[in-house]
Amino acid sequence: MSRIGKLPITVPAGVEVKISDTNEITVKGKNGTLSRQLHPDMIVKLNDGVITVERPSEDKMHKSLHGLTRTLVNNMVIGVTEGFTKELEINGVGYRAAMQGKTLNLSLGYSHPVLYEAKEGVTIEVPAPNKIIVKGANKEDVGATAAKIREYRQPEPYKGKGIKYVDEHIRRKEGKTGAKKK
Repeated sequence: MSRIGKLPITVPAGVEVKISDTNEITVKGKNGTLSRQLHPDMIVKLNDGVITVERPSEDKMHKSLHGLTRTLVNNMVIGVTEGFTKELEINGVGYRAAMQGKTLNLSLGYSHPVLYEAKEGVTIEVPAPNKIIVKGANKEDVGATAAKIREYRQPEPYKGKGIKYVDEHIRRKEGKTGAKKK
């Protein structure tokens, strides 16, 4: 039995869960509504405010889908109640971020500013010129948005300049030492 898959998911107060016959699950909460089509072989049940995920057989594919399905449903419940957050940090002289309406304006040492517009359901905040906070209910969208912003100027190992996650550690390299004189 999957250690993650067998864990029940408690539905908090104020969260509405609907499971259709085609294994489409819809979770509605204070942060919005999330919907997902789950694999048709997985058995998802809702009883007395507790969601359980079961698998039909001990087949290798069903075992691998068991924990995945439970985690996806759990992330939906967490997303509509608390939401997900990714924090990015900008390092470098002259590197900064600013919001212009719903568009993120990044100055990253290029000859032009980099403009990024977040997709629906994801909000971007810039509390300081060197800090970006990405928030949303869907964990995949928040992670993809943060990764896309980081992609514009990934941190380099010599000076550490670029955009990095707040909890990310950049492995630093030593620069060239110079030629020896005879």
